[in-house]
Amino acid sequence: ELEELHVAALLHDIGKIGIREEILFKPSSLTDEEYKQIMAHPDISAQIVGSIPNLANIATMIRHHHEHYDGRGYTEGLVGESIPLGSRILAIADSFDAMTSDRPYRKGCGTEEALNEIKRCAGTQFDPALAEAFIKVMDNTDISDWGDILSIA
Repeated sequence: ELEELHVAALLHDIGKIGIREEILFKPSSLTDEEYKQIMAHPDISAQIVGSIPNLANIATMIRHHHEHYDGRGYTEGLVGESIPLGSRILAIADSFDAMTSDRPYRKGCGTEEALNEIKRCAGTQFDPALAEAFIKVMDNTDISDWGDILSIA
C-alpha cells in the first residue's frame, strides 16, 4: 500500500501534460473555462496511469486526489471515507506542497502557515484524522532534512 501511495504521489499530476502551458503557468486568476480545464487533470492522470497493467489502484487514488472530505471537491464529489484512503492522504500532501511552493501567481507560504491551513480545513477539505496525524508528524519533524522528498507530492 505504501509503495502504491508513493507511485501515486509521483504520478498524480501527470495529466497536466494535457493542459495548455499558458493556463498552467498563468500569473493571474483563471477564468471559469480555464479552471474547468485544470479540473480535468485528475481524470487525464487516471486514464494515463490506468492504461498501464496492474496500476488500477493507483489510477483510482490519483483520480480522487481533489475530492474534499465534505463532498465539495472533484471529480465525483465523493464524501468522507468513500474517498479512497490513498486519495485522502495525497490530498493533504499535495495541498501542503502547493501551499509551501512558489507558483507563478504567488509566493509559497511557510510550514507553520500551511499546517494552520490544513488544521483549519480538517473536516471540510481534509479527513480530520489524517490532517491531525499529518500535523503531529510535521510538528515533530525537521523537514529541512528531507531535501526534495515533499516535491513528489
